[in-house]
Amino acid sequence: MTVETKPPPSPARKTLRHRTISSAVAEELRRRIVDGEFRAGFQLRQDALATEFGVSRIPVREALMQLEAEGLVKIHPHRGAIVSELSTEEVEELFALRALLEPRLLKASARRLTEEDYGRLEGILQEYSAELRAKHVSRWGELNTEFHRLLYRHAGQPRTLAIVLNLLQECDRHTRLQLSLTGGMERAEVEHAELLRLCREGRIAAAGALLKTHIENAGKSLRQYIADHHKT
Repeated sequence: MTVETKPPPSPARKTLRHRTISSAVAEELRRRIVDGEFRAGFQLRQDALATEFGVSRIPVREALMQLEAEGLVKIHPHRGAIVSELSTEEVEELFALRALLEPRLLKASARRLTEEDYGRLEGILQEYSAELRAKHVSRWGELNTEFHRLLYRHAGQPRTLAIVLNLLQECDRHTRLQLSLTGGMERAEVEHAELLRLCREGRIAAAGALLKTHIENAGKSLRQYIADHHKT
């Protein structure tokens, strides 16, 4: 008696290891948009993406809807999903909200930071510096978000923190562009280190003022770049 065996399934073109297929597709597409592989105006075709990832169109469609909610793509009835243009108005709103909320979180959290927290924050700064030198753009936004998250973790304001973390994710694309296109890498490195020093010394008001200026200057430099770029 012979036992019929099924042939092994053909491997997908890209292995997706994530909690859900749609979130994995969204994560990969987000990375490509943020890294500049998919530029503004690029059309994201569901059929082609489904074939590439080895999935059905349903998780691709869900992923694109998630990216639309984040402002990274626009879904048009007849053109499908298009990578969004950056606008000065969008950048101004995002960074203004950050400049309003983040100093408040820092003020509430800074005095509660522990030595373990400072060790992790300093480790992030060291990695951040190494990635800046190596020009590994894909890590800049992640490390920036983690640095800010750790600074605010003891604020005791979970709703505000959730809003800020969402803003940081939405700003990820903008942050990488701001660092890579406007020459803001060295300035960001210096300001992050100074921010951490002020917190360690208990100079919370000065740290909050620096944080506000840090966020506002990042937004301003990116808005200027977009305005100049659109003139050319």
